[in-house]
This record gives sequence, C-alpha cells and structure tokens, in this order.
Amino acid sequence: MDAALCAFGADGSVTHWNREAERILGWTADEAVGRQGLAGWAVRKEDADEVEARLLAATRAPGRQVHEFALLTKDGRRVLVRTQSSAVLGPDGRAAGVYCAFSEVHTQIDLERSIALSEALFVDASWAVVLVDADLRPAVVNAHAARALGMGRTSVLGRPLGDLLIQGVEELESALTHVLAEGTPPAAAELWVTLRSDEAEQTRRCWRSGFVRLASPLAEEPVPLGVGWLFQDVTDAKRTEQESALLRFRAQQLHRAGRAAGECEDPTEAAAVHLDFALAGFADHGLVDVVRGGTGEDGGAGEGSGSGAAGGSGAAGGSGLPPESAPALVRAIASPAGAPGPSEAVPPTGIPVAYGAGHPAAQALERCGSVRAGAGPAVAEGWAAARKWPDGTVHGLCVVLRSRGRTLGVVTFLRGPSRRPFDRADAAYAEDVASRIAAALDLAGEATGGAAGG
Repeated sequence: MDAALCAFGADGSVTHWNREAERILGWTADEAVGRQGLAGWAVRKEDADEVEARLLAATRAPGRQVHEFALLTKDGRRVLVRTQSSAVLGPDGRAAGVYCAFSEVHTQIDLERSIALSEALFVDASWAVVLVDADLRPAVVNAHAARALGMGRTSVLGRPLGDLLIQGVEELESALTHVLAEGTPPAAAELWVTLRSDEAEQTRRCWRSGFVRLASPLAEEPVPLGVGWLFQDVTDAKRTEQESALLRFRAQQLHRAGRAAGECEDPTEAAAVHLDFALAGFADHGLVDVVRGGTGEDGGAGEGSGSGAAGGSGAAGGSGLPPESAPALVRAIASPAGAPGPSEAVPPTGIPVAYGAGHPAAQALERCGSVRAGAGPAVAEGWAAARKWPDGTVHGLCVVLRSRGRTLGVVTFLRGPSRRPFDRADAAYAEDVASRIAAALDLAGEATGGAAGG
C-alpha cells in the first residue's frame, strides 16, 4: 500500500507491518511483528500509554478515529504522523484488534493542500481553468472557463477544440502538443481566438494562457495525463495597448511629416510629403484630387465635418451630387500603384478624373466631411476599376480638403484585402492629415495665383 499500515491484536501485540511503515520508521516487519505495543521502540516510553490508549480506543468507537502523534524511527528521530485507526471485528462481531494506517503529517498536508487547490481552481478561481486530456479534448472545465467559451460546463467536455473555436485552433493545439511533449513552458502565451458561439459577431479575443503538463504521481515513469490550461481574457487591455501604440505612432508620423514638409520649397511637394508619411502603416495608396478652376466658396467649414460624417462600410453611392452640378476633380498627387516609391505631383493637364455619380469623393465634397467605402465580404469584379482606383482595392476613405473656409479638393486613402476596413479612428487621423495637405495646397495656389492643380 502507499500508506503505512500496522495492526494490533486484542492483547496489543503488533500483527502486521507493511513496507511503507518500514520506509517511514526504519523498522522491518521482522523487527516489528510480535512486539508488545509500541513502547520503547516506536514510541517514547513517556508517550506510550497515551498513544496506545488512543489507538485501542478504536475498539470501543464506531468508524475511524483520526489522531496525530510522534513516533520514533529506528535511528532515534521523532516523526509526526497522522493516523486513522479502526477496529477489526472477529467472526463473533466483537473487536479482535485494531488496524492503523498512518503517514507523515507534512505529506498528508501536502496531499490535502493539493486536493484543496484543485477543488478551488475548478470552483472559485477567477481564472479560466481547463483540464485537457492527451487527445486534446476538454476533460474538466471550471465555471469561469465555461462562460469564456460561451457554453455549459458539461457541453464542453469531450469535444474537439475545433467545435469550440473558429480561429486560433491551430495555435492552441500546437501549444498543447508542445506541452505534452516538452513540458511546461517558461512563460505565459497570448492567443487570439474567435469563438464558434460568436460566429455571427466574429469577435476576436485575446486569452493570456499558461500551460502545465500533468503526470501521474503513481507511475514509475512520468506518463502525461493531459495539460492544465489556465487563461484569462485580456482583450480590453490588449486593445487599449494597441490603440495607445497606434496613436503614438500616428502622432509621431504627423510630427515627422511636419518637420520634413517644412524643408520643402515647393508647397505641392510638401503636400506629397504629408501624404507619404500618412500612408506608412495606414493605407496602401493615396490620391489627392483638387477642384478644377478654383476652390469652392461654399462657406460650409463645419457642415458634416468630422469622422461622424463617415459613410457605412458598404459601397458608397446614391447620395452624391448629380454629374452636372458636382465640381470636377483633377488629379494633383498620387502614390505609385505598382512598385513602391514616393508620391509625386501629377502634371496639371486640367482634365478631370472620370468619377461617376455617387462616387465617394463626390460625396465627401457634398458633405464637407469623410466618406468610407468598402467592397463588402464578397468583392465584386471591377469594383475598384469602376471607382477609378488601383486594382486590388477593397476599402476606401475619402476626406475633403478644407483651408480658410474653402473646399480645395479630396484626399483618398485606399487599402487592399490584407488590411481591415477603415473605422472612425482612421477617419479622424485622415482628417488631421487632410488639414495639413489642404494648407500646403492652399499655399501652392496662392503662389501660382490660382487653385492648386487647376
């Protein structure tokens, strides 16, 4: 047995003594069996009467009796043990002796502490805890983990991880497989996942995860029983951290663009510099179109301005000015659509860009604000070409250029399919960039005696 065991006859003599008792106290079975009581060899003489009385009291009480006292080892050391004693009944139903199972107190406390910790983790822990078996299927989950997975505690058990997650399954299974093969990793990992229960919303979540390999303490060689997976949802903190880093980067880009533009003698070149700095990490292409023949004197400086005027994520159209009343836009600056390179001014041909009715750029002029456009989940063939945008464009953001109460044109930022759609924060940043480009173009128009690019 894993526990130490000894037994006493009705006269108090030792009748049984197992190997675990020999390991703890050092006395062999040959040395222990047949002795009368424990006094003088396994217990100090001063304590013998009390110890034996407590052990033999089990013959007069039902059930098991639990005691703690000190025993002596063969080399004279004292060992504090916890005992469970119970009467051994004879054929006539009377007590024929007592058996006593005992273990070192610190070992018992360690065991009880481990059991208590396990129960607390699976009942009261504020972290999500999942016990994953060797087949990478949840075997036990606590209430916090069940809520995080969006399912009941019992419905999660035994299911493949692919039934629980849409995205992040490969990363999670790879981590679990590594832990089973190599052991516990030295640090926590951050996994981005999408729950299958949130399939309609497609919300990505960040789980800070720790993994512990579980092995049987009873096996001669370590045999993996599975992996203890502990995780906590840190999505809000990670998004806040990412947004803060993005704001710092964009503020730095605006600062650097202002410094670089200040060294340009040509205001149109300064506008191109502002566009180039804005594209870094923000968009794939940028276009600047100016109003042909002069700037609009509409006086609508505040009308529809701000990111709140941005249109929906679908393809913009239907609310623009009629072709005969919409101001004509002439291409002034463009970033290269093929090989990477700096944005350059377009020769002033005066030929307007053939934007159709309801084009996002025309809507931005009409609203004096920002308009977002997107191809949607299923990109229609020719969607970008119909809007005179480079091939591969699926997201567009058009922002009006305003300076000194006048509309100078529109700046357009474009993204490919590898990037996410523009959001309100992107529109706010684009408006900051547009104000700097508009100021440079206004200066260029004053220098030439007319509208920039007109």
